Amino acid sequence: MAIRLKDIARDLDVSIITVSKAIRGAKDISEKTRQRVLKRIEELDYQPNLAARSLATGRSSLIGLIVPNLLNPFFAELATSLGRSLRRESYDLIIASSGGDPEVEKSEIHMMLGRSVDALLIASCQLRLEKFLSIHNQETPFALLDRPFPHLRANFIGTDDCLGGKLATEHLIQLGRRQLAYIGSPDLGPAADRFRGFRIALRDHDIDLQEDFVLRSPDNEEPGDNIGYKLMKALLRRKRRPNGVFCHNDVVAIGAIKATLDAGLSIPRDIAFVGYDNVKYSRFLQIPLTSVDQATDQLGEAAAKFALNLATKKIDKPKEILLAPKLVVRESTVGEGKAP
Repeated sequence: MAIRLKDIARDLDVSIITVSKAIRGAKDISEKTRQRVLKRIEELDYQPNLAARSLATGRSSLIGLIVPNLLNPFFAELATSLGRSLRRESYDLIIASSGGDPEVEKSEIHMMLGRSVDALLIASCQLRLEKFLSIHNQETPFALLDRPFPHLRANFIGTDDCLGGKLATEHLIQLGRRQLAYIGSPDLGPAADRFRGFRIALRDHDIDLQEDFVLRSPDNEEPGDNIGYKLMKALLRRKRRPNGVFCHNDVVAIGAIKATLDAGLSIPRDIAFVGYDNVKYSRFLQIPLTSVDQATDQLGEAAAKFALNLATKKIDKPKEILLAPKLVVRESTVGEGKAP
């Protein structure tokens, strides 16, 4: 027979409300009582009835997260920070990956709505705004995460990607690099803002944008390092080559660096590289990568707080939170020059 709250309350001679408060971490019961309740819960291996709790409270205590690709370390680190922050508030996180497929994303959104999540966070891969309007008309509150729609009036939590792109490009220019290439998706999501920052920095320093130095990532599920490797190889086959490259994320930069080393060139002496995301292993690479840091832990904490405010109806009109990025300089731009 399943253990119920009233069984625990009877064993300890306390009220059901006291047991519930101990589970939720409420502050208006003593620490001694809370520990007694938690000890008994552990002894009995009590498992809460989530469906019953949802019916009683009108909330599921679930937050949904949909991302394009959990193999991307940025989204993996973000989900880890988000989940950790939610657990402290007795909420659980449901994660789904769209694989970069807009139709799969729509299916995952409907699944999350069917699970009665209290709020939904979406790093969307939709290419057109009208494809996203169906969720905009749902009752479940949601926020866009990392990837905004410029003309959609919706909640958004992310990083100032335009500023990040500008920081990366100005760093290369300050090092004397003026033949600059961009590898990424200049027309899609946050990468579009990073590319805008790249263009602004070039303009501010009277450097012409060289269209043949702008390499667009294909719109498919191929791993980013493979994409970076192929695009950099194509770039190196041209008559002219850049002396600085800004990649729209670290994974693409890793592949581009590998292609450069395979071509017998030295980094950063021949070509300097800047990535974006500052994923945790960037400093441990063969050539530690200079990267724009999005403060992933802070972003996850901010997203958790935002989602909880949405769930408890504390946000009544669209709100935007933008975190400021910073540049972390490593050997891929300021080293002595490394070759294979």
